[in-house]
Amino acid sequence: MKTKEEILKEIFENDPLDLLNIKPQKSAVRTSDERLAASFDEINLFFEKNNSEPKPNPSNISEYKLYSTLKGLRENEEKMLALQAQDKYGLLNVKKKQINSLEDIFSDDLLDILGDDSEGLFTFKHIPTDAERAKADFVSKRFKCKDFESYEPIFKEVQNDLALGKRKLIDFNYESLSKGNFYINNGILLLLKEVDFSKDIRNFNSGVRNRPDGRTVTIFENGTESNMMFQSLYKALHANGKMVTQNTERVNEAFLTNFSNVTEQDQKAGYIYVLKSKSKNEEISSIKNLYKIGYSSTHIEDRIKNAENEPTYLMASVEIESSWECYNMNPQKFEKLIHQFFGNSCLEVDVFDNKGVRHSPREWFVVPFLAIEEAISFIIDERIINYRYDKERQIVIEK
Repeated sequence: MKTKEEILKEIFENDPLDLLNIKPQKSAVRTSDERLAASFDEINLFFEKNNSEPKPNPSNISEYKLYSTLKGLRENEEKMLALQAQDKYGLLNVKKKQINSLEDIFSDDLLDILGDDSEGLFTFKHIPTDAERAKADFVSKRFKCKDFESYEPIFKEVQNDLALGKRKLIDFNYESLSKGNFYINNGILLLLKEVDFSKDIRNFNSGVRNRPDGRTVTIFENGTESNMMFQSLYKALHANGKMVTQNTERVNEAFLTNFSNVTEQDQKAGYIYVLKSKSKNEEISSIKNLYKIGYSSTHIEDRIKNAENEPTYLMASVEIESSWECYNMNPQKFEKLIHQFFGNSCLEVDVFDNKGVRHSPREWFVVPFLAIEEAISFIIDERIINYRYDKERQIVIEK
């Protein structure tokens, strides 16, 4: 009787089809050279399909990855030599670019960090958002304010005004960002003291646009200051910020002191007001920064009681955004002046009253509230002749 060993030996020796000759499988793990060649093949395929090399397109992460990889290869002579045989379109035959900016530094791939995405480098969760980058810049560039003692009383006054309702917090927008104004970001009050603007031309998917940018002098209530870029400050406030309005009492005082020629026999002339529509008509409610600027000889609350039945109020109720008492002056003339100032932003709309008669109100303007406050201040101190309203940028600017 045959033993087990003899039986097994007979089986392995009687294998005419070589079925039992098992060869070791080739490892599925690619070598670094294979990964390098594969990454460049992807670039060649992109060139063949698009007849151009990949660009730093932020809206297309695949193209951006190929661009970063190609840029890294161009900076590595050893890899350029290794890929010379594959470079059928001459994509690597370029001079090494000098490092002149932060973008050049971050896109410089000498260690081939971008050549292999095995660690998920290009997964979106690892890429900081604009808000996160702005927040980092917002914090990292702060330093101690040397003359903070001159600003500290101002910050305390603004905080007190907010507590007493003399100032308000309103929604922040790009048009409200200008020097001399106060803002709040993450609970911290700040003052945009100065901006050194320069024209910064940038390329966007929609084309080339001029984007004003420059170093700021930004003072914080915690005793620090920053020279961050204007656009960085905007992004931080846009992500989590509020605008602080002017002190309403001081604006009223300026009316009395600088504009009304007050005498011993002061007489109240009426009210200048700014109203906001509460219309449910989508044609009206969808318009951002829509305000009525007008004059009333009686109390504003009494004047707007019947707003929903009056064409001048767009046949809808309104709310008072702000108002100023006028003494010893011609408020109608003041009203006419501010209407002329914002004339190019007057709302053009037809409204029908309860009898079906068409009306065209001319006291509604598509203008940010901050710009209205600024215009009123400039009228008061007689500087209005030096300024104009830029409808496109929605800001008051010097002529």
